[in-house]
Formats: sequence, structure tokens, C-alpha cells
Amino acid sequence: MSAYQELETRFKRMAALGEAEGMLHWDMSVLMPAGGAASRIEQLSALKLTTHEMKTDPRLAELLEAAEAEVPDDPWRAANLREMRRSWVHANAVDAGLVDATTRACSACEMVWREARPENDYARVLPYLEEVLNLSRQAAAAKAEALGRSPYEALLDQFEPDGSTARIDSLFTDLSAFLPDFLETALSRQSARGEGELPDGPFSVDKQRGLGERLMRTLGFDFDAGRLDVSLHPFCGGVPGDVRITTRYTEDDFTESLMGVLHETGHALYEMGLPDDWRYQPVGQARGMALHESQSLLIEMQACRSREYLEFAAPLMRETFGGTGAVWDADNLYRLYTRVDRSFIRVDADEVTYPAHVILRYRLESALIAGDMKLADLPGAWNDGMEELLGIRPPEDRLGCLQDIHWYDGAWGYFPTYTMGAMAAAQLFAAAQETHPDIPDAISTGDFAPLVGWMRENLHTRASSGSTDQLLQAATGKPLGTDAFKAHLEAQIGRASCRERV
Repeated sequence: MSAYQELETRFKRMAALGEAEGMLHWDMSVLMPAGGAASRIEQLSALKLTTHEMKTDPRLAELLEAAEAEVPDDPWRAANLREMRRSWVHANAVDAGLVDATTRACSACEMVWREARPENDYARVLPYLEEVLNLSRQAAAAKAEALGRSPYEALLDQFEPDGSTARIDSLFTDLSAFLPDFLETALSRQSARGEGELPDGPFSVDKQRGLGERLMRTLGFDFDAGRLDVSLHPFCGGVPGDVRITTRYTEDDFTESLMGVLHETGHALYEMGLPDDWRYQPVGQARGMALHESQSLLIEMQACRSREYLEFAAPLMRETFGGTGAVWDADNLYRLYTRVDRSFIRVDADEVTYPAHVILRYRLESALIAGDMKLADLPGAWNDGMEELLGIRPPEDRLGCLQDIHWYDGAWGYFPTYTMGAMAAAQLFAAAQETHPDIPDAISTGDFAPLVGWMRENLHTRASSGSTDQLLQAATGKPLGTDAFKAHLEAQIGRASCRERV
């Protein structure tokens, strides 16, 4: 067996352990009773430590050096070797004690957050979050030295390989210059044409779930290889052959849960479309969270908030809930789904204001990792930032710094990928329509095969065979930028105005 072949064998075992960890984490978030928390922490810690021991085995370093001395001719194997090395560097930068402590602290903090958020009790979770942040800073410092990057970039690299703060700052500066005036324009035009009206509830959870599953099937979700459940914070988990997505329901508004379902289905389709032949290898994994978020936002924002989609979906919504009247017409629902509003909750935000939510979190977590801000000051800093960026001030922490799970489960450096994903989504959707101009017409009949098929060919099956920019360049002809996203927003407003004048 060659050095490279032995590496594939070892990384396949580690991937299987990672999948087991993912399934246990899904269960913790969805089904596990509170009394199972202590044992679950032990289970997750054991899996993390076992994988860490395998990646820090001196034999693995020897195998990497031997394999790199004769880089495989096959481009997929060469890319796999590069991804193996990146994974090795991250693992060997931190010791087993730090891995164990971090896993335990994140699991404990997440469980407390699940109780503190609905109770609006930041003080309760603060000591746990302090420990998570302390350990995350330690990991950031160690990985920064190994990678030759800043501590924040070292954490960012876990979610967006090779991501840089300079690149993020440039993209976000561009958006920050564009969005304030555009927001005012959007609100003005919206006022002139009228906002969409939410149909009267209540909307039973069973019917919401049934509608969600029906629309998931039209998108191409395979229920033989996945399922839909409920969690406090919607997410996509599981493994490529058993994808688990969640949403949360309120009987007052069916649109929130439905958009959550469509968003997470976008993630799921990416996972389901990854190449089977490379499933258990680093190169076969999704290429970072910017592209992962591009797939969820492409489905939710680009496709499923379009007028074409609502021409298809409006009759199904009316039928599901027994609705009557003009509020169930596609025109009204389109205005509702594209309504621009300064709101507190990120996951419910519209496309125009969403980047502000992300920019705020990016600023705050950068300051916290750098030690320039204390967690005790987070609620006030959060509220000040919301007032600065969107002109609104959260009345309580449940609507502010307690709303997202990410920091509480240790995902520092994740947030920028949401807006990077929104940019990539617009870029990919535009490119797909250039190749298949009939995509909007197909969507109007509930046919997503042309769109999903293009994504399968140009992104999903390419997994991590290249960098984010290389994959985008190949699929769209250009690296990640803001132009397509801004053009999408402008076209959406222009289209609504033109429709209104007809």
C-alpha cells in the first residue's frame, strides 16, 4: 500500500467518526432529553479526542511527507492531499487537552443557551460563554502561529478555507457604501406600492409541516436519505446519505417556518449532491461555508422568493390552509416575501437588511477574539451596533445577542460566510440562467430540475477540488464579488415597481 493509499484509509476512518459526531449533535439539538446532556458531552468528547489522536499520530505526518514527495497525477487525489494537509495543520496546532476542554465547554454552553434564550437570561449563560471564548482564543492563537495568519483568520479558516479579513473587509465596505441609500429607495418604493399582507392565522403546525415537506420534494429533497424535524435554531445536519434539517414553527406566521425549511433544503441538496466516490475523503466535503450558504440562499432568496416561484406555490399555500381572498394571490405573497423591514432577528431578515446583521456580528466577534471587548459588554455593544446599522434597538437580549447559537457552541468566525454566501448565490443564479434561460419559467411550474441540475454539475459534484474562488471562477467566470448581488437587489425592486404600474 502506498503512502497516499494509507492516508485515504486513515482519513476514511476519521470521516466516519466525524459523521457519528454529527449525528449525535443532531440528536442533542432535536430529540435528546435535558437529562442526557452529561452523557452526551462524554460521547462527543470521546469522538473528538479519538479523531484528534488519529490526526496527531506521528505516522500520519510521515505519510503526508512521503505522499507529498510524489504528488499524484490525478487532480482529485492531488487536491485531496492538499486538504489532508490543511486538516492536519489545524489538528496539530492544538493539544488534546484543549480539544477536550473546548468540546465539553461548547456542549455545556449550548445546553444552557437553549434555556437562557427563551427566558431572556444572558446572565445565566454568560459564565459558560466566557469559558467558550477563553478556549476559542487559545485555539485561535495556536492555529494562528501554525498557519501564519491572524487569530481571527485562523478561526475563519475552519469555516472558509483561505478566507482573509482583508477580503471580507473589502467586500463588506463595498456593501456598506451601497446598502444605506438602497435601503431608503427600497422602503420608499415599497411604501408607494404597498406592503404584502400576511394571511390571518392560526396556521396549524401539522399543516405547515405538510406544506414544507411537499415543497421540499419539488426541490428534489430525497426523504429516503433525509428528514425534517424541529429545533430551537434551524439547521442542516446529519451526513450526505442521511441529511437532517430542522425548522421552528409559530402558528401566527407560516412564512417563517417555510422559509427556514427552504433555506435548509438548499444546504441539504448540496450535501446530497457531493460526489459519492469521495464521500469519506477531505476533497469530497463541501467547500467551506460561503459556498454552503450560497446554496441555501440561492434556494431561499434567489429562487423561492421570486414571483415565478410564488405563481407556483401560492395555490398550494391557499389549498393547505383553506385560505380565501386576495391575500393568498401570488402578487400579495410576492410583496410579503420581498418586504424590506428593519427587524431584530437575522434569520427572518430580508435580503437588503441581512448584510447589516452579519456585519454587526463580524465586528463584534472580531473584537471579542482580539480581546478588545468583554463579554459582559456584549449586550450593550450589540444594541448600539443595531442602532447604528439599522436604526433600531433591541428591547431585550432574546432579540439581540442571545438569538444565534453560533458563539454559544463555539463557531467563532462563521458569520461572515453568510453574506459571502449571499453574494455567491446571486452570482451562481445569474450564471445558471445564462446557461438555461428557461429556469424562471421552469420554477413557475415547480420544476427545479434545470437549476438543481446546473448546480450539481458546476458546484456540488466538484466538492473541495478547488478553492472557493476557483470553483466560482469555473462556474460563473469570475471570483466572488458584490456586483451580481447588487444587481439582483436592484432588479427585484425594479420588477416590483414595473408590475405595480401595469
